[in-house]
Amino acid sequence: MRRYRSLRSLRRELAGCRRCLEAGYAIEPPPVTGGAGGSAYLFGLAPGHVERDRQLPWQGRAGRTLRGWLRMDEDAFFATFTCASVTRCYPGKAASGRGDRLATPPERKLCRPWWEDELRLLDPALVVTVGALALHTLLGRSRLTDAIGKSFVLGDAIAIPLPHPSGASGWLNDPANIARLGKALTHVRRELTRLQAVA
Repeated sequence: MRRYRSLRSLRRELAGCRRCLEAGYAIEPPPVTGGAGGSAYLFGLAPGHVERDRQLPWQGRAGRTLRGWLRMDEDAFFATFTCASVTRCYPGKAASGRGDRLATPPERKLCRPWWEDELRLLDPALVVTVGALALHTLLGRSRLTDAIGKSFVLGDAIAIPLPHPSGASGWLNDPANIARLGKALTHVRRELTRLQAVA
């Protein structure tokens, strides 16, 4: 796989990516590239159909919830974070009809070079993972309960996991998990304040 010299060239090629289609997977392009973004890196699961249609990440209800957690309007959110995801095309609806389909491991492998190069080029001081798959992909941890509310080291970055803000997740039904989320958000705000102070 090619290694990119700039985020601009990476996003230009990502916009035309057809790797999963050519491998026979039933995704729904085009890829969501995420735009220019800020110096912190926010890593989620995959675009939804609203994100695919608008060609911007975090446009649906989950995005509004996430920005509410972070106490940011949309302009501040996109000025702060470069938004990325494990896979970049909408994977389609789940066979059950509830929520979106989870991309298969081979699909995730095809998308992996995009975020690997993004992290190399951006070299962020702060990485925020959103949801269990993003947590496992970047930090190798499987359980939200063991990770939310803690900070980790990822290369030279501080990594802070958040749960997914989707209404389909029942993780926040437990009051102890709400407390974990509050602690995690305090960590994120602290790191963002620190980044602004050195900018």
